[in-house]
Amino acid sequence: MLLQWLAVVAGLILLVWSADRFVIGASVTAEKLGVPVLVIGMLLMGFGTSAPEMLVAIQASLDGSPDLAVGNALGSNIANIALILGLTALIAPIPVATGLVRKEIPLLLVVTLGAALLLLNQQLDWWKGVLLVVGLLAFIGYSYWLTRQGQSDALLEEVESTLQPMSTARALFWLLVGLVLLIVSSRLLVWGAVELALSWGVSEMVVGLTLVAVGTSLPELAASLAAARKGQSELVLGNIIGSNVFNLLAVLPMPALLASGSQLGSELLWRDLPVMLGLTVLLLLVSLGRQGQERINRLEGAGLLLCFVGYQGWLFLGS
Repeated sequence: MLLQWLAVVAGLILLVWSADRFVIGASVTAEKLGVPVLVIGMLLMGFGTSAPEMLVAIQASLDGSPDLAVGNALGSNIANIALILGLTALIAPIPVATGLVRKEIPLLLVVTLGAALLLLNQQLDWWKGVLLVVGLLAFIGYSYWLTRQGQSDALLEEVESTLQPMSTARALFWLLVGLVLLIVSSRLLVWGAVELALSWGVSEMVVGLTLVAVGTSLPELAASLAAARKGQSELVLGNIIGSNVFNLLAVLPMPALLASGSQLGSELLWRDLPVMLGLTVLLLLVSLGRQGQERINRLEGAGLLLCFVGYQGWLFLGS
């Protein structure tokens, strides 16, 4: 079992590092090719945070483990809301912009509900993957339009900080190295996770919902905690919402497209989908605030964190 644990830990570390290298290489290469800065920013916000989940979903689907891929997508969303927002709010209350309550969080709720409806029959079909990809393209287009309307300073600053001075050759080098290592590390992680599931006697879905989901969410956790310590906790919620939307529209289609026809476990209906939907509704409720002060306070953060701990206990005790 030691070898499997080493594969999981090494796979996670290499996956996170290579995703960062890949995003930097791709961003600089895009800049050299004349891609508009706002377009680069949209890709950074979405694919930058969801790259580990996407590669794991692709590899797991190709290896015949679609349950692991679906569990990773759903589990990452659960971890983002309950674990990451919970811990961050404990450090510093998270301000909630009015636009997030009116537009982005309801949009996330609609996307979450739509994804849940597609999984109600526990069947992965290619057309469901196509629908989710169409939704992804619509979301990117909508977000790009909103960004152009406001010319987001925060987004432009993020792009400028990512676009490090480097030659085209160096950017292409990191792009290729990052891509190769993403493939290698995701394969290593998936192999270790599947072997651990077999040795523990639990389903691949449970391992995807727990170990793999938390591991692939580590970049968001580190970024959120760093923002809270720097007094920039207002950036956290927007990043989490974007990451969750991309997990459902960019990660979840992978098992549907690559492992079409696969049947998922019944626990998806009565346990995992209701928890993900419930936490998304809870996020909207705690974001509404009281007396005009919209923020997620420390008490609500502690409540979210308890939800995460309770869910993880439910998974292992019930498996």
